[in-house]
Amino acid sequence: MTWNLPNILTLLRLLAAPGVAVMFLYFQRPWADWFALILFVSAALTDWIDGYLARAWKQESKFGAMLDPIADKAMVIIALLVITGFSGMNPWVLLPSTLILFREVFVSGLREFLGDTAGLLKVTNLAKWKTTAQMTAIAVLFATGLFEHEFLDRTSGMDNETLDAIMSGAADDPLGLTWFAGAAEITFNIGAVLLWAAALLTLITGWDYLRKAMPFLREEAKS
Repeated sequence: MTWNLPNILTLLRLLAAPGVAVMFLYFQRPWADWFALILFVSAALTDWIDGYLARAWKQESKFGAMLDPIADKAMVIIALLVITGFSGMNPWVLLPSTLILFREVFVSGLREFLGDTAGLLKVTNLAKWKTTAQMTAIAVLFATGLFEHEFLDRTSGMDNETLDAIMSGAADDPLGLTWFAGAAEITFNIGAVLLWAAALLTLITGWDYLRKAMPFLREEAKS
């Protein structure tokens, strides 16, 4: 194992993955949302930086090649668990998240079964785009949680009649409720579309890996 900057960044990204969930255990919202979003985005950026530095400085290593996809999967899986939790199991988030988790477990199982021949399932360019789409969608959905919390916090203790009047435009909106509600809806819709796009790419790359693995999964004919 070589301790160079690219590998250190990859290891930090792996350690940051559980940190996203831990933020919601030790901090109240919206601070937890802010810290989780900043930590996730910062860690996601290292995914590009460590690969770029490894190639530019010719510091590519087996350790980095092994740890990089593990760190990516850990970040995505843990973040999706957090998001599905605070989204109230919304089907527009839950279903694509389930497809993504299923594929990640399936491909990991394929690689484990194939052992020495798992090199044929090396990360493709489309798989890298898949990871980028996943992380972008997750970041947008974390931002959605910020807007939703601000809206709920500002409406705490407000009676339904007053709230309905403000949201319909029949009453003044000094707290900016309509803005936060609109921002939450827009970011959620964008995040959900991106997550479904990521799920589609995830399934396509999963099928590609299965297709490549099929020759090694067929039973040999008995004579």
